[in-house]
Formats: sequence, C-alpha cells, structure tokens
Amino acid sequence: MDIVYIRGLRTEAVIGVYDWERNIRQPLVLDLDLASDNRAAAATDGIAEAVDYDAISQRVLAYVADSQFQLIETLAERVAELVIAEFGIPWLRLRVSKPGAVAMADDVGVIIERP
Repeated sequence: MDIVYIRGLRTEAVIGVYDWERNIRQPLVLDLDLASDNRAAAATDGIAEAVDYDAISQRVLAYVADSQFQLIETLAERVAELVIAEFGIPWLRLRVSKPGAVAMADDVGVIIERP
C-alpha cells in the first residue's frame, strides 16, 4: 500500500461544547494519510489515475468551514466518511488538532483510522 498525505491543512470552524465556543470560529489543523496504489498514476503520469490531494483538500476545507460540531471526534468521523465516500479512498488516517484548546498544551485532538 502506498500513502498520499496532506499535512497541516489549516481551517477554522465552530467547534466546542461550551456556550462561548458556539459563537466563535476556532482554528483546526488536519493531517491526512490516504491509502493509494500509485503504480497506475506513475505509469501514465496522469492525474486521472492519482489521488487528487488538491481536490480532497479543497473539499475537506469547505466541509469543515461549514460545519458546527460540538466534538472534535464527530468532526473527524464525518471528514473520514466524506473522503472515503466521495474520493474512493480505501483507508485513511486522520489527525484533527485544536491548537490552544488547553492552555498548557500546544494542541489537542484525535487520530482515527478507517478502512
């Protein structure tokens, strides 16, 4: 299995369980590892056979920007479902972090893997 990755995808969203969080947009950072068989793309040197990381990035950014979840876990699940369903990705690892959510930590978040 080959992996195409997207690192440090930055966006903002309404995310959080506290009342004050429901009225602001907070920064989120996403990292995606996407399963791929890169041999076909390498053989043709064409985007049609490749994982289009730009298209995936733009779709994820649009989705997250429009979302309003309480839990980062829910956001991660929905993003994973979207990428798998819309782009035919057979496996992914997704890291969603919320920088500044805990005062003494650089960031906090979740990492999920889905077939």
